[in-house]
Amino acid sequence: MNQGYAVGWGALALINANIAQLKGRSAVLWFLGSCIGGPIATLILVFVENRAKSGGGAA
Repeated sequence: MNQGYAVGWGALALINANIAQLKGRSAVLWFLGSCIGGPIATLILVFVENRAKSGGGAA
């Protein structure tokens, strides 16, 4: 395997983990998923909605 390819794939997995954490998702699970799915995991993560942190009730 080309070393540059592995470094790029690992960097993408770290970026995806960070995006997942910002969206309220599990960074570890998305990191592992990105190691397997790569760019496909990125596309899924981009279109997934943020998890609501508030109760969301009407005032």
